[in-house]
Amino acid sequence: MYSGNSSSQSSSLEPTRGEPDWEARQRAAEDAVPPFSEGTYELLALLIATIGLLGLCNNLLVLLLYAKFKRLRTPTNLFLVNISLSDLLVSLFGVSFTFFSCLKRRWVWDAAGCVWDGFSNSLFGIVSIMTLTVLAYERYIRVVHARVIDFSWSWRAITYIWLYSLAWTGAPLLGWNHYALEIHGLGCSVDWRSRDPNDSSFVLFFFLGCLAAPVGIMAYCYGHILYAVRMLRSVEDLHTIQVIKILRYEKKVAKMCFLMITTFLVCWMPYAVVSLLVAYGYGHLITPTVAIVPSFFAKSSTAYNPVIYIFMNRKFRRCLMQLFCVRLLRLRRSLKKRPVEDNDKPIQPIIISQKAGDRPKKKVTFSSSSVIFIITSDDSQQIDDSTKHTGTKINVIQVKPL
Repeated sequence: MYSGNSSSQSSSLEPTRGEPDWEARQRAAEDAVPPFSEGTYELLALLIATIGLLGLCNNLLVLLLYAKFKRLRTPTNLFLVNISLSDLLVSLFGVSFTFFSCLKRRWVWDAAGCVWDGFSNSLFGIVSIMTLTVLAYERYIRVVHARVIDFSWSWRAITYIWLYSLAWTGAPLLGWNHYALEIHGLGCSVDWRSRDPNDSSFVLFFFLGCLAAPVGIMAYCYGHILYAVRMLRSVEDLHTIQVIKILRYEKKVAKMCFLMITTFLVCWMPYAVVSLLVAYGYGHLITPTVAIVPSFFAKSSTAYNPVIYIFMNRKFRRCLMQLFCVRLLRLRRSLKKRPVEDNDKPIQPIIISQKAGDRPKKKVTFSSSSVIFIITSDDSQQIDDSTKHTGTKINVIQVKPL
């Protein structure tokens, strides 16, 4: 999978400042030896396409459920929708550039495409981790301090999250570091390898502001939540049944959020470790094979969160079942109505007249609700409501449908 000179070849593709001739470096890259074999590129293309498709479908499903069912529109679920939106955008923009590059076995986009790929992946990734941080804080004030947030609080928090993320991802566009191709040459990110003091300072503050601080806040919040849950267990028998149910629900939501945070950190931590090694001078230890695995693993986090919502959140699970059951019932009803609609014509009453003997005449009337058999012994008698005022004896038998 790896060739010895691939590291130097991929480094020639970096869109560094003071080197505007991106087309010349692209032509040089086409003549270079690819870092992976042709079969490996096909496998990587299949893998990234699967990640993108799962992330797209799962997050679209969450957004559809939130839009369709009013009972899901809570301030807490608004943060889940924000995460699904950022993951959906990663599945659309962050995966497509890498997918086509895998098919062509090299980076096929220009310098502007590299900047957009690095900017969009960084932006949506920071939005996700900051939303999880705010979600941990929301669980903390809900369980520990028994404070309930409203929609205005949630919308303000989401606004601050996007502004904070835009500030960090916009700094490289203004000259504080820049976006460059990664070691594997299939995607772009912040330039971790630059030894320039300006770039190195950005990398340091970037990790402090977008990784260390959020992880510290999450650890603090869930440490206090765990302590509060233990205290609630010891005094649970002093509460009413309704209070106990509410507390149990809050603990379940806290567990769901904790699992989301853990999954996100597990997916992104290998990529963060590799980036730190490159930033602090150990880039010679990182081959394209070592670099591509954490990068793809980090992108796979976009497909996990919706699964956690549905399996651990009872409201999402019930709404999903209701959505599919309603669709299934509508389909069955449409299939049943088709043959009925074809034969739905008014049926005239059938009168059987028999001349021989004294057998009564029979009139059979069909209706939508039942079948009416009216038996009379008068040949000339009309079968209608006027028979009530005549002396003719009528026997009526009504057969209800099944």
